[in-house]
Amino acid sequence: MNKTTTGTAMASETSLNSTPALQNVRVLTLRDHAMRYGFLALLFGLVVYFSIAADGFASPISAVFIFQSVSITGILALGVTATLVVDGFDLSIGSVATTSMMTSSYVMVVLGGDATSAVLACLAMGILVGLVNGILIVYMRVPDLLATLGMMFLLVGLQRIPTQGRSIATGMTLPDGTVATGKFSLEFLALGRHRFDVFLPNFLPVSVVILVVLSILIWFFLEYTRYGRMMYAVGSNERAAQLAGAPVRVYKIWAYVISGVFASIGGILLAARIGRGDIASGNNLLLDAVAAALIGFAVLGVAKPNAFGTAVGAVFVGVLLQGLTMMNAPYYTQDFVKGAVLVVALVFTFALSRRSR
Repeated sequence: MNKTTTGTAMASETSLNSTPALQNVRVLTLRDHAMRYGFLALLFGLVVYFSIAADGFASPISAVFIFQSVSITGILALGVTATLVVDGFDLSIGSVATTSMMTSSYVMVVLGGDATSAVLACLAMGILVGLVNGILIVYMRVPDLLATLGMMFLLVGLQRIPTQGRSIATGMTLPDGTVATGKFSLEFLALGRHRFDVFLPNFLPVSVVILVVLSILIWFFLEYTRYGRMMYAVGSNERAAQLAGAPVRVYKIWAYVISGVFASIGGILLAARIGRGDIASGNNLLLDAVAAALIGFAVLGVAKPNAFGTAVGAVFVGVLLQGLTMMNAPYYTQDFVKGAVLVVALVFTFALSRRSR
């Protein structure tokens, strides 16, 4: 009888002691789910809210505007993601995109070139800028922020020298007094203006298709190839990767080359969309692309740079700006809202990830 009573008491005590443990496990599970799906739920809630609060937000026309705004921002953000993977950062992407826009415009309008030569010139410029950034950071030991910041200012000035600060358009007067007689080719303009018939006529812009293709390529490269995994290894622990025999310098330089190429592609699409070399068109590209790349840390709770999260972050930025615009929110509040969302997303991600360890 005493043994039975003692056994029952011990079982009760064990049950009571295990209850907090079970509760902790449940709390951790909820936290993990919040980290993994919280941002996607926030995006879905944002779409629902704007659909109710803003007339016409849920229309196909609004969707096309969102897709178009997302495409260029997303492509630049994918380039930033490549540098974040190797524990770097590229502040020059906005100026590279604007320089690419001006280069393509100059080649066709001033020099009379065709679409192919314009695209090749822009890609070559992006590769060159990426190489210079990588060499400055890897071999010259210049901090990535300072190197890319210097490149940003250099390109901002360089892109204005040939036209003395003027935007490039057909019929413009050049600094030497001559008139530019060239024009944008229809094939080039189609990159930014043509839309495919998907679900609805003229619904899917070419630029969105390019974004999807590039997103899949960079995602597959980073997640499923040896080179991508080595880039993550370099970013996680550069010294360990070097001791393991990885060519750390080569991987870091390639990351900045990828960033330069992606930024130049974004500039090509921007020039094709507006049909001129507008020196002021790329002012907000850097901030929006960086926001999309950093918001990607919060998607699915990975807490690291990743292509899928960056694409979702770009969509989030596009939905947010389109919704605020359609609600007639003052333009000066948009950057504040973007910054607030970015801070909340990063705090949410890193605070919860540290607590769960």
